[in-house]
Parts: sequence; structure tokens; C-alpha cells
Amino acid sequence: MKAKVLSIALASVAAAALLAVGVTANGQTVGAIAAAAQVKVAEKAEDFRLVDQNSKTQLLSYYKNSPAIVIIAQQNGAQAIHDAAAEIKALQASFAGKEIALLMLNSTPADNRDTIAAEMASLGLDLPVMIDDTQLVGESLGVSRVAQAFVIQPKTWKVVYSGPIASGGKTYVADAVTSLVAGTPVKVSTAEIKTPLIAFPNRDRKAEFARISYEKDISPILTRNCVSCHAEGGIAPFAMNSYEAVKSFAPMMREAIRTDRMPPYNADPHVGQFKQDMNLSVKDSQTLVHWIEAGSPRGAGQDPLKINAKVAPEWELGEPDLVLTLPAFAVPASGIVDYQNPTIKNPLTEGRWLRASTIKVGDRQAVHHLLSPVGGYAVGAESTVYPESTGSWVEPGQTLRFQMHYTPYGKATTDTTKVGLYFYPKDKPPSIVRRNAVVLNAGIEIKPNEARHRETAYSVFPAAATLYSVFPHAHYRGENVEVSLLKAGATKEELILSLPKYDFNWQRGYEFKTPIQIEPGTKLITRYEYDNSKNNPANPDPSITVRWGEQSHEEMQYTAFGFRWNEETVENRKPEYQKGLDDSRSMGMMDVNIDGKVAKSEVRGRMAQLLLANWDKIDANKDGFLTPDEMDSINQMMSGRINAAQGQQSIGQ
Repeated sequence: MKAKVLSIALASVAAAALLAVGVTANGQTVGAIAAAAQVKVAEKAEDFRLVDQNSKTQLLSYYKNSPAIVIIAQQNGAQAIHDAAAEIKALQASFAGKEIALLMLNSTPADNRDTIAAEMASLGLDLPVMIDDTQLVGESLGVSRVAQAFVIQPKTWKVVYSGPIASGGKTYVADAVTSLVAGTPVKVSTAEIKTPLIAFPNRDRKAEFARISYEKDISPILTRNCVSCHAEGGIAPFAMNSYEAVKSFAPMMREAIRTDRMPPYNADPHVGQFKQDMNLSVKDSQTLVHWIEAGSPRGAGQDPLKINAKVAPEWELGEPDLVLTLPAFAVPASGIVDYQNPTIKNPLTEGRWLRASTIKVGDRQAVHHLLSPVGGYAVGAESTVYPESTGSWVEPGQTLRFQMHYTPYGKATTDTTKVGLYFYPKDKPPSIVRRNAVVLNAGIEIKPNEARHRETAYSVFPAAATLYSVFPHAHYRGENVEVSLLKAGATKEELILSLPKYDFNWQRGYEFKTPIQIEPGTKLITRYEYDNSKNNPANPDPSITVRWGEQSHEEMQYTAFGFRWNEETVENRKPEYQKGLDDSRSMGMMDVNIDGKVAKSEVRGRMAQLLLANWDKIDANKDGFLTPDEMDSINQMMSGRINAAQGQQSIGQ
């Protein structure tokens, strides 16, 4: 009994000594955490990407130029957060204008976006709460308790402090940040954090990770989500055709999952349901990362990836009914290439109904996009398959114009692109005319160094329709995209697509699992955010004003969508509906507040000078606003520019 008491006493002395110096087993200068024996705080923070409660993406490395990054563990209903609200607000106020990043992290799967947003609103806190639904970020960072704060030095990514925000009159986080800003060492803290623990069940299962089966667990995940692109001859840079291939790229795969680069699918899983959804499930993400962290064990069993390895077919949709070969084009190694517009005459002597198309570009690195009346291409969108019983008419002998956007990449090359067309059988034509249209904004104007610039545009459906798909498109500064519907007379929009992390290098259409019914008078509204700051690694030049333009260093707000008019059939066309929809674009690109009229203050961009100079002529009723019934003259003035911006066909639609 005495020996037992003595051992306890010695252990207590050792623990007290550890707390006194504020150093964990890894040698870090961190606050003394009650659970330090069980949870090791990371020496360095690893990059990650998460979506916050406002559907905005948060990438840790985005803040690489900040003097300091502060992350605070949040949990709904936690008294510790309520108690710390004043301290958090004080930090926010003190950081204002200093480029210091203050973020919160929720690693509690039971909490969701809506409840987190409500919780923050009730506390009067206006901060991003990053939703760590896989718990992978919290696990790697060493989160253990509610309201636990982490101070990170971006220059080295070292975690220089972990512990309470403040305690006993001591402002630990503020002091650590002050030291970082001043370039002085962060003082050792002896503060103990006593807030409730956050449950991380997988921390107790680490011994099991080495037993994750490559054959039964890993290869099925890769087959479902990765192998279609990562095949021999596929669009991905390497093939996942064996265990050896997967293991060699395992560290990169872990990083790609943590930063949400792969699979390259940008739709927010909380908004809408889409065909060909490539988002990894929470369970699949955890399984892959934990298997990789366990050393990617081979284990027993067969190698399904090797057994079932396939070579990517020449044509994704099978052999086409007709192949059109575009003229070869020499792409220089550098410089800017103006849009090319080659034409090909349809060799068919009779009209046919198109049901699908595939674009096979000659050089994937050189071709940014292709637009045409018979199909489109962008990286990530190679084939167009129309919904069942829908099609578009191709006239016999029609001159088909193709818009080609080439991007030099440091090597001179020659591109020869081919277009494969698939038709309905002559005796079984479709019953529905599949239509395409575009919401666009040619009035974009982004100020220098502006990080969160928002642009709005819409089109109005003049008749009942069925919406099949949407395809958002921006350039290097595109950051975030939202597409919503607003019924006539309604005040609340319905969000139908959210891309918290728009990716210029991977663009695709999003086809709804269940097509959406559109009532007459409904607005299809698009909101884009652009990042023209130095923190955007893709930004060519944050010091310039950015406007609409064709080249990638300029910007676009271009949203293509595929639909049908409910009253239209192949025998009964409704071209007047299409004209009404197209004519609404001019109003939609200027009406920033979506109130159905345009004030002078809303006119901006390259069109401003033209419209303001003719304002008195256009404003027929002299009420100081431009209204839909006054838009005919504007549509005439803008028709050339709008038609050029629209192109002939929606990419991937």
C-alpha cells in the first residue's frame, strides 16, 4: 500500500514539474493541458481545407502571409464557448486591420452548418467556424478540449502556443500573438485548460488502422471515386492500377484529401443532389487517411486494382456516329493567344437529332476550353449526354463555328482536336427540345487587392421550364459560386448549387439527380466571389483593376444551364420563350440588388459609359430607373458584346 501511495506521489510531482515549465513530450512551448498525456499537440500545423458555416472555403495556407493564425476549438452548446465569447470578441477587435487570422474549428460530427450558424449568431460572434466533419484536422492538430486555442506561426507553421484563450487575468493568446508580430520568442505558459473534452473516437482505434484491408476497404473506395480518371491513358497524371502505384502516391493522396483537392468535385454536399457526385464520404475520407497514416499496409488478399486494370478508351462514350476534326493549330510556348474560331461544315446531307457529344483535345495542357453548337469542353468536362428523350437539332450542311481558347504552357505544341457526335436513330427521334442558355455579367470590375469581391447576375424564365444542369465558369480569381432560384413575388431564394471552392483547373457541369421545375417569372440568380488579393496563389497581378475579358488573366461571370420549355416539343417550338429569356440578361447583369429595376449607381464596368451617356433616351418614363420594359434599346446596344461573351454552346451542357 505504501509503495502504491509513493508511486502516485512521485507521478504527481512529475506532472507538476511538467506543468510548471509548460512543455509537452514533443518539446513544444504550449499551455499545460490536462489531457496532455493522452493528446499530443502537433509541432507543426499541416495544410487543410474546410468549409465554414457560411459555405466559404477556408484553406490554412491561404493565410501564409499573416503574422499569426489563431484557431479556437468550438462546440455547440458548450458553456466554455459562452464564457469565452467576450474574450474572443476582444481578440477580434485587437486583431482588426493587422491581417491576423482568427478562426474557429468544430470537430463535433453532431453539429451541422445550420446549428453552428445559429449558435454563433446567438453569441454575437462573427467568425468563420470551420466544419471538421471527418475529425481529421482536429486529430492531426491535437485538439482535445472545447475553447482550446492554437497559435500558429505561418513562416514556419509551428504551433507556438496551445491552451486557454485567457485565464486568471492573463491574456495568453493575445500575448503569444503580440510576440509573433514583434518577432520575439513566445513566452512559456503554465496555464492549465480545464474545459470539457471533445470526443475523437478514432484516437482510441489507432492500433486498428494497420489492419485496414487494402483489398476489401481501400481498393473499392479508389475504384468508386478515382480509377475512372486515374487509368492508363486517362486524364489524370498517373494510373491507380496496382497496390504499388497507390502506395507510392499515398502521401500525396493524404495531402490531397486534407486540402480537398481530390477527388476534383467542388459541389457542397449540403446543397442539392447531383448525378456523378464524386465527393468522398466522411467514412471513406477517414479510412483512406488512417490507412495512409498507418503506413499503407498491403495486408492479405488479392490486388483488385491490378486484376481489373483498364486502359482508358479512345472515346469515353464509345465509337461516335460522326467525327469532326478541327484544323491543326500551332500553340506557341509563351505569350497570349487570341481566341481561335475555326469552322467546319456539317458533312451530313440530312438533319439529325443530337443526343451526346465527346470532345477529344489534342493537347490537354494547351486547350483551356472549346465552345460550339454541338458540344463543349473544359478540363473536367469532356462529354455531354442529354437527358432521356431530349435532343438538339443539327441542320444538314450547317457551318459549325468553334471557339477555341488556347493557353501556352512553356512548350510549343500543335493541337488537333476531334469532336465525336452521337445521334438519335432516324426512326426514334426525341420528343423534347433540349435548350441551352447563359447567365453572364460583362460589367465585372474588381478593385486592386480586393479579397472578397462579389458580383451578381440573373436571367428570368418567361415560361414554365425544367432545369437539368448548371455550369459555372470564372477565371484565376474565381473563389466561390452560388446559384439560386427566386420565384416571382417571393422574397426568399432557394439555393440549388454551392461551390465553396471554385477551381479554375477543374470545371464541369452539375446535373441534378431530379430536374428542377421552374415557374414562369422565376429568376435564376448567380453570385460569384473573386479574390484579387496577394493571398490568392493563382492571382497573376493583385495590383490591377480586373474587368470582364476573354483571357484567363481577366475575369468572367458565366453560368451556362441546360433546360427545356415545358410547353415545347420537337413539333411545337417556342423560340419566343428563348428570346424572352435571353433578353432578360441585360437587366440581370445590372440589377445588383435584384429589385427589378436599375439605378445609375448600379451601372458599372465597361458598359457604364455607354449606358450613362444614353440614360435619358433609355429612361422613357423619366423615373430615374431602367425597367424591363425599357430594356429593348439596351439589348440592341449590348447584343454584339453579349453574343460574343455567350459563345455558341454551354461547356459540358
